[in-house]
Amino acid sequence: MVKPLLIEIGVEELPALPLLKELENIEAKWLNILEAHALVCDFEFYYTPRRLVLWHREFLLKQPDAVEEYYGAPVSIAFKEGEATKAALGFARKCGVDLKDIGRANKDGREVLYYKKKIEGEASELLLETMITAWMKSLSFGKSMRWGDVSESFIRPVRWLNVMLDNRCLPVTLYGVTAASQTYLHRMQSYEAQDVTDIQGYFEQLRHGGVMLYQDLRRNRIVEQFVTLEKEQGICIENDEALLDEVVAITEYPTALIGSFDAEFLRLPPEVIITSMKEHQRYFPVFKDGKLLNRFVVVSNALCEDFSKVIQGNEKVLRPRLADALFFYDNDLKNGLSTQGLEKVVFIDGLGSLQEKIEREKVIALTLAARYLPREEHHDLMRAMELAKADLMSEMVYEFTELQGLMGYYYAKALGESDAVALAIKEQYLPQGEESALPSAPLSAIVALSIKLDTLLGLFSIHQIPTGSRDPFALRRAVNGIIRIVKAYRFRFDIVATLKELGVNYKPIDFELLEQFFLERINQFYKVNPSVIKAVLASGERELLALDAKIEAVNTMVKSASFSEVFSTFKRVANITKDLNTAHHLHVDSQRLSEPAEKALYEAFLDVNQRDFNTYEEELDALFSLKPQLEEFFDTVMVNVDDEALKNNRKALVGSIYKALLNIADIKEISV
Repeated sequence: MVKPLLIEIGVEELPALPLLKELENIEAKWLNILEAHALVCDFEFYYTPRRLVLWHREFLLKQPDAVEEYYGAPVSIAFKEGEATKAALGFARKCGVDLKDIGRANKDGREVLYYKKKIEGEASELLLETMITAWMKSLSFGKSMRWGDVSESFIRPVRWLNVMLDNRCLPVTLYGVTAASQTYLHRMQSYEAQDVTDIQGYFEQLRHGGVMLYQDLRRNRIVEQFVTLEKEQGICIENDEALLDEVVAITEYPTALIGSFDAEFLRLPPEVIITSMKEHQRYFPVFKDGKLLNRFVVVSNALCEDFSKVIQGNEKVLRPRLADALFFYDNDLKNGLSTQGLEKVVFIDGLGSLQEKIEREKVIALTLAARYLPREEHHDLMRAMELAKADLMSEMVYEFTELQGLMGYYYAKALGESDAVALAIKEQYLPQGEESALPSAPLSAIVALSIKLDTLLGLFSIHQIPTGSRDPFALRRAVNGIIRIVKAYRFRFDIVATLKELGVNYKPIDFELLEQFFLERINQFYKVNPSVIKAVLASGERELLALDAKIEAVNTMVKSASFSEVFSTFKRVANITKDLNTAHHLHVDSQRLSEPAEKALYEAFLDVNQRDFNTYEEELDALFSLKPQLEEFFDTVMVNVDDEALKNNRKALVGSIYKALLNIADIKEISV
């Protein structure tokens, strides 16, 4: 039999970010508990800032009955000369019955002791306290707290509890609170507990009491209000999904309102205003024709008819924040961009100060510039490297650390630095993730590469190497960024040679370990059959652009319909030549070719080997076109003959074909 079940856990205001971080796990954790207690059924989870709610329209009143089967020792061991042995008596004790109740069964072809016991399911109401407690303890919100004389901890104090099964409140106790048929409405509606007579009434009470329990309805209400405001005001409200999630999590009855601030603050870089509004106040920026307006949208949680005081209050709160930002901005412009003081700021223990990091980055940048950048741009490059971290000493970045680089860009522009220098300062940390934009100019790209390479080499030189999932300095992200920049700008970048060349200015580095770390990121970077990457890496190629082209070519080949036909033939080529040292020159004496099939194969291979190919795809197609000649060779020519010179000559012929293929990939490493 099934009946409705409502579980409401009332708490003091939940912080939005920890709740949202755990949100995707909350339902799964409750489902795991239902499964563990054989009470699986559909349910819905809702949250507001003051409550966590589980709602089951149909909940089992009792666990299903179960059957447990026990198999014991073989009968031949359990009884000797008609008398029960210790094995039989021990099995009966284990089953909790007399020996006379033990039966027999066949298992694995032998007669053994057997007992079947029916387990009657427990009433679910007797299990709910244990289940809810386990669920609450499983929730991971980061920091937790204790309150009063409660020994357990939770993210916020639990203030009320309501567990109603079939409209009857169960006497569940959780965190020192015993469940009661009560709930709380929006604080502006009432501070007093409200009696709940039945589950349907609970939902009605909240709806009329200023609490939109369903988070999706709160989100929809906000979005609809945004659309209305945009149409009425002729504006565009920034679509920030993460900020919207936060606002949904901190409101019970949201209302979107328009506020404004003094136009004088628009002298600030727009990112400063936006950061101040979003990070500190959870306001949404407002734009018109692509430009930031001196207006904002705040989502209020108030219940009232006249919101003018709410708007005024938020405007009043925002003004001093923007005034502080403007003060910092003007001061920073007055002081100018300078790295003075960075010599006292430690980068990482063992790698000196930030000023020392800048000097190392300059050396890397000059090395890369000699390869990738016109001589006339070197001065701007050095200037960008010198000033890249200067804004770390600014008052603005001290207050808004997330604006580092960006503020350097604005200060550089205002202080007369070239556009190229300012842009490079702005883009020095790009890319910052898989979906992040890349530096937009070669000079900016070299600045970003230099910073990432110094961090990578420096940390490997002091043995700060990522292990497992631990990567506190984001070195994996740095390598991904290097790969993306190199690909985008077509920079020739040999992993082994370049890292060794740049690494001479650091403490001794295990370059084999560094190479392996780089190759692991390449394996993760490409979304292709992993064996394709393994095959290309086995060719010995370490230049990133060539690796990229070879991986693409081999992957295209592997996905083609004809690959399975040629795969077995060329894998046979690899197997026949596995004992040959392909690193050495393989000489084929054409005078020793006696069989028509080996002559035909030799001529066909010479034709392929003498061609110039524009792409690796063309080269692979040409090599695979040797399949008919290879098949004829394998069918009619004996390789392992008694004549040692003839055998070696034939192996050299097949090995030469394999060596040509190995220049792109080791085909035997491919799994299909």
